[in-house]
Amino acid sequence: MFITSREKSIIDLIVRTSGKHTVHSLSSFLNVSVRTIQRDLKSIEKVLQQFDLELNRTADDGLFIGGKNEQIFRLIQTLTGVDPTDETPEERKLSLLITLLHEGPLIKKQVLANELGVSGATLSTYLDELSDWLKKFSIILTRKRGVGVKLIAEESNKRHALASYFLVYFYEELIENLYLLEQEEEEKKEKILGYFSPVYLRVIDKLVNQKINKGQTRLADSDYIGLIVHICLTIQRTQNDFLLPEEYQAASEDTDEFQLIQTIGRELKEELSIPITTSDVHFLTIILRGSKVQAAEVVYYDSVLLGKLIKDVIKDVSSMLHVDLSDDFSLFQGLLAHMEPSIFRLKQQLELFNPLTEEIKRKYPVLFMAVKKALEKEFKDIDFPDDEIAFIVLHFGSALLMQEEKVKIKAVIVCPTGIGASKMLASRIQKELAEITDVEILSIKDFQTANLDEHELVISTVRLPFTNLDYILVSPLLSEKDIGFIQSYLENNLEKLTSKNQYLNSDAQQDIPPKTETNQQDVKSLLQDIKDVQSSMDAILNNLSVYRMQTDGDHWEVLGEMVEQAEQEGLLTDAPNVMSQLAERERKGGLGIPNTNMGLFHCRDEGIHELIFRVSHLEQPCEIKGMDGQPMHMKNLLLMLAPENLSNREQEILSLISTSLIESEVAMMIFSSSNEAMIRKKLEDLFLVYLKNNLIKE
Repeated sequence: MFITSREKSIIDLIVRTSGKHTVHSLSSFLNVSVRTIQRDLKSIEKVLQQFDLELNRTADDGLFIGGKNEQIFRLIQTLTGVDPTDETPEERKLSLLITLLHEGPLIKKQVLANELGVSGATLSTYLDELSDWLKKFSIILTRKRGVGVKLIAEESNKRHALASYFLVYFYEELIENLYLLEQEEEEKKEKILGYFSPVYLRVIDKLVNQKINKGQTRLADSDYIGLIVHICLTIQRTQNDFLLPEEYQAASEDTDEFQLIQTIGRELKEELSIPITTSDVHFLTIILRGSKVQAAEVVYYDSVLLGKLIKDVIKDVSSMLHVDLSDDFSLFQGLLAHMEPSIFRLKQQLELFNPLTEEIKRKYPVLFMAVKKALEKEFKDIDFPDDEIAFIVLHFGSALLMQEEKVKIKAVIVCPTGIGASKMLASRIQKELAEITDVEILSIKDFQTANLDEHELVISTVRLPFTNLDYILVSPLLSEKDIGFIQSYLENNLEKLTSKNQYLNSDAQQDIPPKTETNQQDVKSLLQDIKDVQSSMDAILNNLSVYRMQTDGDHWEVLGEMVEQAEQEGLLTDAPNVMSQLAERERKGGLGIPNTNMGLFHCRDEGIHELIFRVSHLEQPCEIKGMDGQPMHMKNLLLMLAPENLSNREQEILSLISTSLIESEVAMMIFSSSNEAMIRKKLEDLFLVYLKNNLIKE
């Protein structure tokens, strides 16, 4: 049996004082934080299961072990003969992996066994397990008698493997350590998880938060932590002369991601005096490009091809399940936000890990099969692993559970597993607990600065690094046991919850006007949404123009005329700057829509005052680069311009138009025609469906 000395002490205390000790009293008694006790209790529950016992709580949250007395006695007898260790097998395998990656090329097995403090047989078991793990990263681990252990791999694969091991097995510890580093005034001396420099981690965390999370690109928590881990690991490997080859060029230097990483690299060099090579910037750019954004509205609105495929997947799943999700714009936006970086990851063969895969397959087998079949049908050139399919299933699960009951208590969910998992959890809570109406989802970063007085209930899927906070820890899929915990909490704290909601006794209540079901803030938010949608649709329809242009083969001349015309109408200022932005956008990637004769040119700029959508039909086709990188002929130039700052609803309207361009043969015919009346009617129909399925339904 594997058990730590602290876990053994906790079991001993609970057995001796049955029902007397709480999580907080154990924390004080053992002089550790509440979150540490909560983590240990999870491990203790697994130990108790081996003896057919379970960890229970009294009405006052006192802890006791439930089960037959003879089983409790057997547990005590077993623990008496166990020597506790304070290092887990995962921690030992991490130490082994770090040693193999930093001390090579050959290391004797006996030396490794002595360093880890394990027997030769245990070392062999660890090496077998690590060998299987490393194969996923194209790393070969060889063992030869009399020679030693050796890793055969490229440097980039070594970095991927080590970073993934940290993120899979030590994710919560990384979150905890980053939080503690932010709070501590003095510099921490010992390495984090035996590897990372605390000074480097603190500086990198600050820079990534400033340069990326404060801008338009907002990363999901898991990818935020992942990027920090990769940057820190990269500079430490580079510092130790484990370098990527100079010719390593995996990313385009014209992208925003490359520029961001280059900026972070320059500032790291200034603060830490550690240079980052150009190859390192390429490597980290791939990591950033494969990261998921935190919210759907941040997705670029020109993902025309992917948008079409996602709509087809939604139709296929709807057909197989006999439901209609085709007009669920929230599902579409969520999938678009998730799948763009995920497909990039799959094509780059980056490791993908979903801790919920097996549970999702067990709980939602039919939905899993439907999503898998739809993906295979629509994405013929991409092999989706089960881990990725499970993430997509969460989005569909969220959509299927979304239309549920009204509530009376506000809850906040801290769920860094990802967009789909957090939406799924929110939907399940609203379905299973009719008392909870308002469920807000926050990342751990946002949660630190949130006003907690606005919420009666805090629910989290991971341990939170806050000692003074009362919260409920649940599985992202919300088990029956989790629902019981939440219901018990609501029942035990009803008085506190009702007083917070101003539900006073009947005498005092007479002097208070009845509380409306929708509060003032909700009304303001809805009115702002209506205003944004109305102004967006008005601008698109009022500014719509269709031109027939003579051209000598240069589409930039046509674009120049269209932009100048918009400036003369007062829709934008500084036409040359807008043209410069359009040129920059085309340089970053093709704008021609494959298998059509259309090109979608677009940009956002502070000189643009309103949303603009215009079409030019060219008498002579122009050759441009397609979105698939191949040259193509364009006869219809579509121009979409937007102000620099857009609300969520405004971005949704742009996304709605761009993804409708190739949704059907009829749509393609309409948008590639020079018939303004038909194009206007198509836009009006799109807007009407959007209004019915979003604002009116809400």
